[in-house]
Amino acid sequence: MRKGQYRFVAGFLLIPVALYLIFVIWPYIQTFGYSLTDWKGQSQTFSFVGLDNYTALFQDDIFMDAIWHNILFLVFIPVITILLALFFAFMLNAGGRSRAGGVTGVAGSKFYKIIYFFPQVLSLAIMAVLFGAVYRSDSGGMLNGFLVKLGLVDANDPVEWLNEPNMVLWALILVVVWHGVGFYLVLFSAAMQSIPKDIYEAALIDGAGRAQSFFRITLPLLWDSVQTAWVYLGIVAMDMFILVSTMTTPGGEFGGGPDHASEVMSTVMMRNFLIYGKSGYACAMGVVMLLLTLILSVVMLRATRRERVEF
Repeated sequence: MRKGQYRFVAGFLLIPVALYLIFVIWPYIQTFGYSLTDWKGQSQTFSFVGLDNYTALFQDDIFMDAIWHNILFLVFIPVITILLALFFAFMLNAGGRSRAGGVTGVAGSKFYKIIYFFPQVLSLAIMAVLFGAVYRSDSGGMLNGFLVKLGLVDANDPVEWLNEPNMVLWALILVVVWHGVGFYLVLFSAAMQSIPKDIYEAALIDGAGRAQSFFRITLPLLWDSVQTAWVYLGIVAMDMFILVSTMTTPGGEFGGGPDHASEVMSTVMMRNFLIYGKSGYACAMGVVMLLLTLILSVVMLRATRRERVEF
């Protein structure tokens, strides 16, 4: 077995690695190759143009604004989602006190976990339709109708949530946060359940409050889970194609309105690829998206890296 173990492992890895190279790595290589050409998508002939697509890319105001929008998503979506998920997970696992003086979750914590997870069951396409009705720009929309009932908004002058450049990005962020909090709450709750209750009870005896228990015990012991959540949410923030293309008013096909105020890199790329016929140019955008995602993932992993805390 010892002499044949490498052949045994290699035999199992050969097919998965080959499939990964064919269906993942090779398309990336092809995309980079096409990004150096003037390929139109439908034509079988194209010419090599070198780095012209990349030069034009960084002179494209719409694409540069789209990068900035993705960066805003990258900052606010992970921060808000993780903070809310950590807070709710802490309250559902260690936010209450038992009659014996021990540490437990708040009353009804098992029920709350199920309720918080409900949004994760919905697909992004369904969410886009659902929140499209919530954000409708008339008094028939759920949010506007609620504000009209409270007397905060005039029924004849409702808020244009998705048609107002200063509001549309925040409206989209709210959708992603609403969808993601439940999943990461469950993730953090599972990690919290591995923390011995004795640690919380010892801190309670020493006079530590909920805030001190959270920052001194819970957060350090959950840091690996927080780091993983940050990377995944960062990848979500670098995409956003489904929500933007479905919910926002057209700034051209695939959404991005009003006046490109909600444009993201993926919508600009798809519009150039499918509508304008600039497939080589769109491939250059795809390469830039890939590089930015890889760079930001590495930066986030290093920025959130810290010594492992064991117990």
